[in-house]
Amino acid sequence: MHEPVGVIGVGNMGGAMAARLLERGFPVTVRDVRARAEEPLVALGARRAPSPHAIAQACASILVVVVDAKQIDDVLSGDRGLLSALRPEHLVLIQSTIAPADAARVAAAIRARGALALDAPISGGPARARAGQISIMAAGADAAFERARPLFDALATRVFRVGAAPGLGSTMKLVNNLLAGVYLAAGAEACAIGHAAGLDTRAMAEAFAASSGQSWILADRLARVVADDRLPRAQMHILAKDLQLAEDLARSLGRTTTLGAATSALFSAAMASGLSDADDSALIFWAMR
Repeated sequence: MHEPVGVIGVGNMGGAMAARLLERGFPVTVRDVRARAEEPLVALGARRAPSPHAIAQACASILVVVVDAKQIDDVLSGDRGLLSALRPEHLVLIQSTIAPADAARVAAAIRARGALALDAPISGGPARARAGQISIMAAGADAAFERARPLFDALATRVFRVGAAPGLGSTMKLVNNLLAGVYLAAGAEACAIGHAAGLDTRAMAEAFAASSGQSWILADRLARVVADDRLPRAQMHILAKDLQLAEDLARSLGRTTTLGAATSALFSAAMASGLSDADDSALIFWAMR
């Protein structure tokens, strides 16, 4: 019998992960500031908690899958916040993409309550999350990894243990997303050139996928473009935020990100045209306009 799991933040990724855990037999309790995000999971059998504090009262393992560090601080703080209810028996997985310094700070606050913490950001998108095929880049103590193993088995095909110090998981996620953003931006520009020269988008997608220009994110997003599928799954502002975090990390290390800066500028231009909440595949639609 699986132990109860709480999921705080059930948007596209957190919701898909909660649904996967329910399918695998975990008792799941959910919390989101938007009641409408909780409703599909309640219909699948999840319980609804009125606060992060209540999540910790009901569940020993807790996944935090909100958007950014500010939202994590909101989850942790106050009388109804998560920290107020944490005990040594709790395990908290910090699965948002945030700055490494924030991941280390949040993990320290959790450990100060005696609980276990893992800096464990995720990658793969909602469809792979629903199928239990995400990758997890995690850092934390041995005891936290052992406690998390059943969750990892249910949710992920690959778990990359990148160190013991919280912050290293977030570092790995940021450098990964820097690559993802650059690949997507380069693909958008390539498609724009090919489209202007008369190439068919489907033909480009097929050729890129079988040739040296292949990348997972480009193949995934081009499939949406070919299908004219504009449903927001991974909103553009989220990847843009991750790119900015990667640039901030580089600057803190005395490094520059020439391609990262150019990619951020391209994302900013697309968002300025009204695409901030669009799926990030809209960068390709926008480039080919």
